[in-house]
Amino acid sequence: MSVPTKKSGTAKSKWVQRYWAVPAALVALLLIVLLTKWLTGLPGVKDFLEQYPGHSELPSGAPVGFPAWLAWQHFLNGFFLLLIIRTGWQVRTTARPAAHWTRNNKGFIRTKNPPSKISLDLWFHLTLDVLWILNGVVFAILLFATGQWMRIVPTSWDVFPNALSAALQYASLNWPTENGWINYNALQLLTYFATVFIAAPLAFVTGLRMSSVWPKKAPTLNRLFPIEAARAVHFPVMIYFVAFIAVHVFLVLATGALRNLNHMYGGSDDENWVGFWIFAVSVAVMVGAWFLARPLFLRPIASLMGKVTR
Repeated sequence: MSVPTKKSGTAKSKWVQRYWAVPAALVALLLIVLLTKWLTGLPGVKDFLEQYPGHSELPSGAPVGFPAWLAWQHFLNGFFLLLIIRTGWQVRTTARPAAHWTRNNKGFIRTKNPPSKISLDLWFHLTLDVLWILNGVVFAILLFATGQWMRIVPTSWDVFPNALSAALQYASLNWPTENGWINYNALQLLTYFATVFIAAPLAFVTGLRMSSVWPKKAPTLNRLFPIEAARAVHFPVMIYFVAFIAVHVFLVLATGALRNLNHMYGGSDDENWVGFWIFAVSVAVMVGAWFLARPLFLRPIASLMGKVTR
């Protein structure tokens, strides 16, 4: 009969703590709902919700609906983010990488820093970052060229009380009326603004600071932006993206899936199945890419840009 070691007992206690986290979170959510329902029943809060229904008026000339380019941009952003999060987690948790990659200065990216050996996971993570950034530049250009920026950039101060109103409505399970084809509610607007114009640039800047592209012989620049600060911000930004994606997908499916998927993928305000099937194909592509992103398939591609060693 084996005697449990101290290490196995510690691991078991950690699993017990994680199991308790699930019912604890459910109880906390229930308490939040009950508290918010009581709060929204107060006369003053009712008046506030009537004055601020949850959405701000858009500027005159704001576009209605979603153009086709926004649909494929939405897919590409989701595709790259999924793999970036996966590879970022692998870089953070893998102690013995399956392969390594060494840059040569004959590739697309050339720096004055000497080539250094990195894991194949990190190479794939950085490659995806470059593609995601290029896609983001195209997205930003089209966003401002077509006026779609007016849908995700606050243009009046009443967006903040309206966002609080929308948050109270969500928390009380009396969700605000959705009409994303014309206008997002204020909480959505602020969330999309934070994701596009704050979280994404933070992920880019902190990732650039930690990469081999960053100049090593720049003492003033490195003192103003130390690598420790970049590491302290980069991981929480990844957690933010994970939380954003989870909540975003849940609300899309819970607030009229067919209509929302047509907005995002079908380019229409109907409740047919076109958007759903395009979404299903995009999910299949993401799942396929997730399982194909293995050293067996990555080595030949990585060897075109450098030397791969096991």
